[in-house]
Amino acid sequence: MPQVLILRGFTQSRRQGKGPFTPPYILAYLAGMSIIQTQGIHHITLNGADRQTSIDFWQDIMGMPFVAEQPNLDDFNINHLYFDCGDGRTLTVFTDESRKKPNAAMPQPIGSVHHLAFMVSMATIRVAAERLKEAGFNNSGIVDRGFMDSLYFRDPMGLQLELACYKFDPPAGATHGQVLAAAHKIRLARGADAIAERDVADALKEM
Repeated sequence: MPQVLILRGFTQSRRQGKGPFTPPYILAYLAGMSIIQTQGIHHITLNGADRQTSIDFWQDIMGMPFVAEQPNLDDFNINHLYFDCGDGRTLTVFTDESRKKPNAAMPQPIGSVHHLAFMVSMATIRVAAERLKEAGFNNSGIVDRGFMDSLYFRDPMGLQLELACYKFDPPAGATHGQVLAAAHKIRLARGADAIAERDVADALKEM
């Protein structure tokens, strides 16, 4: 029976007084349905320091065009900057001229953001370590993650950032996530701890 019909059945039974009250999110869970369905990341908003620090970093270091500026609509004392991440989505920053840049890594308590990862080309990640160092940003250099390469550093606020580059292109009509899902099943079948290049290669062959 389709999931939506199962959920409607639970709801109809409740309306007819045939059963005890069950919260809607429980009904959705029992029907095998999620509560909502996301369609991708819309935007990311960060708390920055002053306006120029944000522009200097996100536009001049990260290459994200500065596309819009307006007040924070929840607090008109705060400024709101918009940057194009490169795929049409935006990263936005709240700024205040009274704020100062911290001189330490951003704390990472439970529930906080660990890092943000931005997709770059293979050519870009190959030169990123040297160029970031020349601009005053210490970094990890390229780290091999099996199915992708990564490079880590911190923004002026102390937030850890990652430049990430997949080692594969998905087949036409498929996504990176779908390839990784197939590679994950393959690595589980062979008892490996993590997805390796061979798993991705076999996944691509199957797809």
